[in-house]
Amino acid sequence: MEYVNLGPTGLHVSRICLGMMSFGNDSDRRWVVAENAAEPIVKAAAEGGVNFFDTADVYSNGASEEATGRLLSKMFRREEIVVATKVGMPMGPGENDRGLSRKHIIAGIDASLRRLGMDYVDLYQIHRWDYRTPIHETMEVLHDVVRAGKARYIAASSMYAWQFAKAQHTADTHGWTPFVSMQNHYNLVYREEEREMIPLCADEKVAVIPWSPLARGLLTGNRTRSGERRTTRAGSDSMSDRMYAREADFDVVDRVADVAAERGVPPAQIALAWLLHRPCVTAPIVGTTRLSHVTDALAAQQLKLSDDDMRRLEEPYVPHPVLGHE
Repeated sequence: MEYVNLGPTGLHVSRICLGMMSFGNDSDRRWVVAENAAEPIVKAAAEGGVNFFDTADVYSNGASEEATGRLLSKMFRREEIVVATKVGMPMGPGENDRGLSRKHIIAGIDASLRRLGMDYVDLYQIHRWDYRTPIHETMEVLHDVVRAGKARYIAASSMYAWQFAKAQHTADTHGWTPFVSMQNHYNLVYREEEREMIPLCADEKVAVIPWSPLARGLLTGNRTRSGERRTTRAGSDSMSDRMYAREADFDVVDRVADVAAERGVPPAQIALAWLLHRPCVTAPIVGTTRLSHVTDALAAQQLKLSDDDMRRLEEPYVPHPVLGHE
């Protein structure tokens, strides 16, 4: 496993981040794996050198954080791992059970730490932009969370580049803690981040840790043009249908399959390797529900693509509307 610095920090992370959204007991999502079944999957990632794990308070209404904390405590000393979680999505019916206000962030970090069974998280991320809360308030309270020792670093998830720049400027102006990474929507099917956000991150030396690197399984062939659903998730994940349904998306899927066949590897390895070859990408966040997904992620980190491979993979892409900021 290769390890790199997380953006401008001295924190070393594996080039594969294990997404923990797929794990947790009693989830209402049919494809989520119960904690006991998730243990060998997480263990395989750990044995492969993964030290970076991402979750969020909203995943399975907190069950993912609970599973994350218990599973990781069986395999690592706390100092060995980098744990990331998020705040901002609705965690209850109340008006203040969501968003990025001082009230909700303070309540959110304490609740996340209780569920994780940890004294701190390494990376505390805002889970999208909050149009109801002034960014000044959000950046100040995130700085307070770091000063209180409850988070080591802070980060953001999908938003417009102007919003990210505004947040960073606000922190810089007041001497507050800046964001060190951007968890954005980026894969071979959706590359709009290359227009503004990724160049901004490159200029600011901010790490890019993409979510949905396999387009919710589309790049592995879990859905077909004809509408066939080949996995439980493909058959029950309505977000996939909303985000990835264009004919051109399947042109990209076909090209990935062609290159994979020529190289004699699964399509997932090709799609992940492409991301790992892209400038600024530190660690794709790979969601898994079976051991083979971990195997593919670890192998992708070792797979070298030629300039011609990269050109061919990128060739079928067509522009998309903005997806993933909601």
